[in-house]
Amino acid sequence: GISPWQGLLGNSCPPRKRPLRTFFGVAGKKDATAADPEQSAAGEVTGAPRLKTANKMVPSSSVPASGPTQGLSTRPCGLRDTLVKSLLKQKESSYTHLQNFRFFVGTYNVNGQSPRGSLRPWLSQDGEPPDIYCVGFQELDLSKEAFFFNDTPKEEEWFKAVTESLHPGAKYAKGNKGGVAIRFQFHNSTVCVVNAHLAAHPEEYERRNQEVRDICARMQFHPLEPGCPLLAIKEHDVVLWLGDLNYRLEEQDMERVKKLIQTQDFQALHQHDQLKIQREAKLVFEGFQEGEISFQPTYKYNPGSDDWDDSAECRVPAWCDRILWSGKTVSLLSYQSHMALKNSDHKPVSAIFDVGVKVVDKKSYCKAFEGIVRSLDKMENASIPSVTLSKREFLFKDVKYLQLQVESFTISNGPVPCQFEFISKPNEDAYCKPWLIAKPSKGFLMPDSEVVIALELCVNKSTATALNSGEEKLEDILVLHLDRGKDYFLSVSGNYLPSCFGCPIQTLCYMKEPIREMLPEAIRELTLMPLLTDDAFWEEKPLDVPKELWMMVDLLCRSACHQEGLFQQPGLRPEFEQIRDWLDTGTLDVLGPVASNHSVAEALLLFLESLPEPVVCYKSYRSSLECANSYEMSSQVISMLPKCHQNVFYYLVAFLRELLKHTGKNHLDVNVLGKEIRMRDKATCFRTWSSPVLLGGRDRKNSVLYQYA
Repeated sequence: GISPWQGLLGNSCPPRKRPLRTFFGVAGKKDATAADPEQSAAGEVTGAPRLKTANKMVPSSSVPASGPTQGLSTRPCGLRDTLVKSLLKQKESSYTHLQNFRFFVGTYNVNGQSPRGSLRPWLSQDGEPPDIYCVGFQELDLSKEAFFFNDTPKEEEWFKAVTESLHPGAKYAKGNKGGVAIRFQFHNSTVCVVNAHLAAHPEEYERRNQEVRDICARMQFHPLEPGCPLLAIKEHDVVLWLGDLNYRLEEQDMERVKKLIQTQDFQALHQHDQLKIQREAKLVFEGFQEGEISFQPTYKYNPGSDDWDDSAECRVPAWCDRILWSGKTVSLLSYQSHMALKNSDHKPVSAIFDVGVKVVDKKSYCKAFEGIVRSLDKMENASIPSVTLSKREFLFKDVKYLQLQVESFTISNGPVPCQFEFISKPNEDAYCKPWLIAKPSKGFLMPDSEVVIALELCVNKSTATALNSGEEKLEDILVLHLDRGKDYFLSVSGNYLPSCFGCPIQTLCYMKEPIREMLPEAIRELTLMPLLTDDAFWEEKPLDVPKELWMMVDLLCRSACHQEGLFQQPGLRPEFEQIRDWLDTGTLDVLGPVASNHSVAEALLLFLESLPEPVVCYKSYRSSLECANSYEMSSQVISMLPKCHQNVFYYLVAFLRELLKHTGKNHLDVNVLGKEIRMRDKATCFRTWSSPVLLGGRDRKNSVLYQYA
């Protein structure tokens, strides 16, 4: 048997769309067993459940990993139980001791190849088997099918290869999860393993930095206990980060690099490593460590050999494949590459760690628990909890579309422990308006402690239209409720700067001036006017298409038709904010060269996504699906759209057809365009892609609209 553990997948997507796989195993060695207690809410100490070692590898779905959380109860808790847990956590050092467990961590970019031969030179390099294997793969399958479906036959091939190459000295319960990260609790320590494949090319180090920050910000885990806040990557005792991180050497000559490798002067070569430079500048992986690199670069080789890349690209060698860690109880034993495996253009890398894991002593745990219960019995009385708020009025100035603003305040507790929560007002479903959120929205405070609450305001596609028209204001009252205590009221207000994002197509066609230069009354009148089938509502003739749409499409037509990865590679947030301000203020006639093609494409998708009425209107959605196989009927559906929507529809489709003329250079095809644009939001933009009339005529194979009906 082995110690109990819990494994959870993160709910964030990897920054790249190539298949990632993380294989995870726990050893069945005798010295890895422990009788760890589980504490129920009533204080009864029971033996923790054990996972039985199987005679062969089994998928994690058949392992009962959802049993009680070790050391603490998983059932819903009241105030007293929450306090007991918090005090037990503070006294953890009195009833646990550190016990070292051996972790094997490996990463391998297999370049879409199938396994050839045994992986034991990589996975079973030492005489002593590890307690836990953490193995991550990148580029498991590079076929087009792998981009559209979760399953791939390559996964089973590598699963089997790993299974057959694990250390013969122990048996392992094993799991295979496709994703970015996995977390588990081992005894009383929490571990998070992240497998990442970051952006390629030497010049993209800033994008790689951003992707790491995005993973850390977006990756959150649902704890097993109900009512507990989501867990971030860095909120674990140990974090192991592995993968093809793709950091290269800074502007190094190929021959000089090869000479330094030949003389094994890796220290001199490592001074030019982008990851080392970025970490020393504290721009990425702050708080993480990496072992000394004493092996030659792991990329790029001619597959099947140890020869450096001699293709037309002739990539400069680099340490793309890396393993980093954070945690106070982690000791690195070895860090190396494995030249014996030759079937990829990368070499696999491994690291072996001794990780100090907090193991619970039953008797000490019972003693600590009983002491806490006795002290609580003395402390509990009829006192009503009260808190002090550092601030009760919050003003958000000049709020812009999709631009986060944050105001904070501190809740300082008195001598009585309390639970707080923002509650909804009478006849309202949520505690705040949809453009606002409080983090955390509820929590527990120990006596004389405090917590900082962040009020985050962000206007998105669901709230922008009403704010543009003035129907909705940035005004709200929050109610902070104390359990067994009184309520506190917080006032939130602000001003929103109108934006073309979130405006109806018809409204924008009648706006000859930038929206920020228009009077609020004029914006309101144009936004609220009914959707017309002709232009008789106004004496002045409207624009054929919104000027903002024309500016973005025109720039992309002129400079991005040959751009590889268009609509697939995300833009940069600062550049999007510049584009938004240019469109809203009209400070430039054209967007200019300061915004990258990818950022302009991202802005275009966000613009279409923000439309309150899609290009193909809601009322036409069902009929457009029913007419998908008929050219004449599809044309009729489009002809029934309001004139401004017809113009935008034809204009955008003409733009996409122009992109498809250059598919040899931009590598776009109807499948990619349909998937990337339609997946933005089914309820907006080209949600109907249903007529073969626009991209491929009667040819169904060439029709994006038909394919994505």
